[in-house]
Amino acid sequence: LQPEGGVAFIRTFQKPQEDQTINLPPNLQELVHNASFPQSPEQQVWKYFYDLPASAEFPFPGGIFQWARFRKNGTGLTENQQIYSRSISEHEDALTLATLRIFSNALGVPHFHFNANEMGVVLEGCGLVGVVTSEGRSEFTVNVGDVVFFPVGSQHFIQSFCQQDLQLLLAYSTQKQLETLRLNQYFPGTADHILAQLFFKKQEEFQKIPKN
Repeated sequence: LQPEGGVAFIRTFQKPQEDQTINLPPNLQELVHNASFPQSPEQQVWKYFYDLPASAEFPFPGGIFQWARFRKNGTGLTENQQIYSRSISEHEDALTLATLRIFSNALGVPHFHFNANEMGVVLEGCGLVGVVTSEGRSEFTVNVGDVVFFPVGSQHFIQSFCQQDLQLLLAYSTQKQLETLRLNQYFPGTADHILAQLFFKKQEEFQKIPKN
């Protein structure tokens, strides 16, 4: 910013005679008891806004997901969710977002994603994170404010070990439907002899895994 006259001109600015801040009434708490912001009835807005806290919960062993994402099958979605889902799929650099809550002292099942990197920030609680890549295995603890990153295809898990639930905000680098494989689905659904070959262990060890 280089106005004519330079610094000398800026120094001529005068403080206004009246306070320019918004004056709120002293009895504001008596006037306003509840402020609500309902979803806009205008469908054009639905391309850009998604009420994630009020969206459907998707429980899994150990916790709950809530998603703002594209879905191939829109059955059961509200009109708002359908419009938002289609909108993010139309933009190449859009992200899939989610909130993840892992119950106190519970484990988020080990899994990996076929088509996205994953990044998350810890909002509440504390936990243990494990990552398995071609370079080896890493484990580390996380607390509020910490950020985690899981490259596409890397197996990972998150475990809560605090008195309160562990909550994270997650972002996935895909505007398409996220493709995930959880090991509690993979092991029971794969033949014993295949698992034995993949993990170099005796077939009898995998026969101990419940199939249901």
